[in-house]
Amino acid sequence: MTAEQFADRHIGPGPDDERRMLEAVGYGSVDELMDAAIPEVIRWHGTLDLPAPAGEREAIAELRALAADNTVAVSMIGLGYHGTHTPAVIRRNVLENPAWYTAYTPYQPEISQGRLEALLNFQTMVTDLTGLATANASMLDEGTAAAEAMTLARRASKVKSPVYVVDADALPQTIAVIAGRAEPLGIEVRVLDLDVEALPAEFFGLHLQYPGASGAVREHAGLVAAAHDAGALVTVAADLLALTLLRPPGEIGADIAAGTTQRFGVPMGFGGPHAGYLAVRAGLERMLPGRLVGVSRDADGNPAYRLALQTREQHIRREKATSNICTAQVLLAVMAGMYAVYHGPDGLRAIARRTHEAAARLAAGLRAGGVEVADVAFFDTVTATVPGRAAQVVAAAAQRNVNLRLVDADRVGVSCDETTTAAHVAAVWAAFGVDGVDGDVDAAVPASLARTSDFLTHPVFGSHHSETAMLRYLRRLADFDYALDRGMIPLGSCTMKLNATTEMEPVTWPQFAHLHPFAPEAQTAGYRRLIAQLEGWLAEVTGYDAVSVQPNAGSQGELAGLLAIRAYHRDRGEGHRDVCLIPSSAHGTNAASAVMAGMRVVVVGCDADGNVDLVDLDAKIDKHRDALAAIMVTYPSTHGVYETGIAQLCAKVHDAGGQVYVDGANLNALVGFAKPGKFGADVSHLNLHKTFCIPHGGGGPGVGPVAVRAHLAPFLPGDPVGGHVDGRPAISAARYGSAGILPIPWAYLRMMGADGLARATAVAVLAANYVAARLRQHFPVLYAGNKGLVAHECILDLRPLTKATGVSVDDVAKRLIDYGFHAPTMSFPVAGTLMVEPTESEDLAELDRFCDAMIAIRAEIDEVASGRWPAGDNPLANAPHTAAMVSADEWPHPYPRSVGAYPAGVDRAGKYWPPVRRVDGAYGDRNLVCSCPAPEAFEED
Repeated sequence: MTAEQFADRHIGPGPDDERRMLEAVGYGSVDELMDAAIPEVIRWHGTLDLPAPAGEREAIAELRALAADNTVAVSMIGLGYHGTHTPAVIRRNVLENPAWYTAYTPYQPEISQGRLEALLNFQTMVTDLTGLATANASMLDEGTAAAEAMTLARRASKVKSPVYVVDADALPQTIAVIAGRAEPLGIEVRVLDLDVEALPAEFFGLHLQYPGASGAVREHAGLVAAAHDAGALVTVAADLLALTLLRPPGEIGADIAAGTTQRFGVPMGFGGPHAGYLAVRAGLERMLPGRLVGVSRDADGNPAYRLALQTREQHIRREKATSNICTAQVLLAVMAGMYAVYHGPDGLRAIARRTHEAAARLAAGLRAGGVEVADVAFFDTVTATVPGRAAQVVAAAAQRNVNLRLVDADRVGVSCDETTTAAHVAAVWAAFGVDGVDGDVDAAVPASLARTSDFLTHPVFGSHHSETAMLRYLRRLADFDYALDRGMIPLGSCTMKLNATTEMEPVTWPQFAHLHPFAPEAQTAGYRRLIAQLEGWLAEVTGYDAVSVQPNAGSQGELAGLLAIRAYHRDRGEGHRDVCLIPSSAHGTNAASAVMAGMRVVVVGCDADGNVDLVDLDAKIDKHRDALAAIMVTYPSTHGVYETGIAQLCAKVHDAGGQVYVDGANLNALVGFAKPGKFGADVSHLNLHKTFCIPHGGGGPGVGPVAVRAHLAPFLPGDPVGGHVDGRPAISAARYGSAGILPIPWAYLRMMGADGLARATAVAVLAANYVAARLRQHFPVLYAGNKGLVAHECILDLRPLTKATGVSVDDVAKRLIDYGFHAPTMSFPVAGTLMVEPTESEDLAELDRFCDAMIAIRAEIDEVASGRWPAGDNPLANAPHTAAMVSADEWPHPYPRSVGAYPAGVDRAGKYWPPVRRVDGAYGDRNLVCSCPAPEAFEED
């Protein structure tokens, strides 16, 4: 394949399609369209300085060369990252399966029942193992989960003290993330050695590690009781594999458990992506941040899954939101949950026992050779003391292809996992200069700490242990769902574009998948070169001077950018600047992130055309001039428009001493045509899971790099292993965040090249304007910019139709399922509307199929308006239609079964059937069930 052909594969419409689309929009060429759409004030007319585009085979060869510069050693570093065996049936049928990795966040539950069931398995696994009542559907990593636990404790505790106590034996990267998150919130973190130091008189929360970073397994019941006596809440950061053998946190009264599920079949990936977890005791579930899967019922009264409670609270509560987390690590949570399903409780116990036995044998051999090993209970990690020789031992192990942890000049940490073999243990003994031991060793955890309670008793964890059963279970769940492998997902602001197989292929290569994030730099040269190239290309694309890929979600990129602005002002002696201006149309995470960065949110209004109201902006700047820190603005706007006033906006804020943050959510409309770093912005986060082709994975993984101009570069995120490097807080638990999926955007940029990227942007804009042109006479297009054009998305206004007929935006969204589509974004940024983003990867046939479906739905609405179909009993009100519904013996509805089942244009042979009817979310919120229900719940009456 020639280099030019990859862009042709990625971009759906061919030359003939483009001509037809341009004719509908009223332009003679794509260049003419872009000249009309993009304001000249921001237009960049150069050519991106990127390597000439590579073909697919050439890009794979280059990636193999980069991978070859990484050394995959035996990792015994530990610290929350462990070797694990991903069952092949899970790797092939989840991680490498587009039915799972191209799905979107399950906001439309009727077409997401498969991944929602998988996430409910994950939540049940976490609650069972931790002994707590409710777990969410995953967090970004252990460090951020622990930070969220801290803020949850602050909200729930009645203690007024700002002090949060962290055990000195917590993971060092977790301490760094907690400290970075605490400082702008006015929380005082005290790191105490709780073996020798007493708890303070007043504190609102306590963070314990179980087992500790040193490997020690301590009896924490007394500390938990003491904290509760002081009115504080207790978080236990627990290793889930250890909890198969150790007493769970819930049984000693812990309020919160946090951690990672990485060692449940998810490769280390040089730091991520991994599914963190957060679980709480009864009474705290309605304060739980992030996503929570619950059980409700559908229109027939049958059990059905959906997201529960505050899953989009950022959009609802904005600056009053308790967290800026709006994503999860769904794909990785599915893998971890399926690992537990595949192995079951007995299999997990067996893995844990083998891991513990390897550590016990290791310790026994060291002791027999005269090496001092800490005399404490442990699970998988031992700390050995070799005065003055620690570095020498670590180097000797490295010569044997084994990585150990250098604790300090005198101590070495060694961690075992399910991949540890007798040969690995022997190599460690040799590095210490001892012969080891033969025969049996004592490998039992102390009885006082041993787990006696059952876990994973639900039948799902006992039913799929053969590969045949597991394969069929995964296929069954995938068949329940709608993802990009079935058809178009036209979600505004979410850019659901093709995730090419060539981009995905390197993710599971051992040289990328099996590196520990704290491996010696000599072993990670290929990764670091790939990351440096990617950061450089992203800087070139955006016009900024420096990029950090550490933030592992867009929300974390927002926080990193705002913290950089905050640090910049403080460095200049202007720490009093704390006002962040945010347009009323902004993404809800913007306001939540600003509050987390210690800023006060002031809302700026929008005018009738959806643009930032520059008159109101002037008024807000005048009022807050001396305190102005920043403005956060999405460009193109959240309304899908290239605002002509963006350069004026930037200039006004800069003149008042503030910084400009441009949210990169809509960057797919700019690449190759405009650079935020050149038209006035100081900082942006970029969504690599949108513009740069990392798959959404059902709601994660994502990567949200932060890009800045030179004056903000010194304030980019610091290395979490070193804590606050030069005063820079860590945003994620690993230096490069979710490094394991960075080969995907690297490959996309490498294969598209400068011309391919610009063409992708132009075709995305053309596709949105084509959809708007075809649908405008049926549904008003709410906002437009230059010459009536939209950017890469358009908003269809259903409010007049709803007022006239009662047909709601929900009805249209659910009816689209019957036509074989995922709905566009509902009621954002304007209630009662649909925001459509077709992207560049959908071909004309699919665009027309969507437009035809919307036009047919409009005709159905007219049937309701005419009275032919009653308002409460019509194909829209009853959508979506399941196979069970349309094949039932009785059909009491005033329209034919065929209209419900097979709307116009639907391929009868290849129709997607939703497994449930419309889900009642309110019922589920009133009757909160967030773990696997008994099988009897699914029996038909």
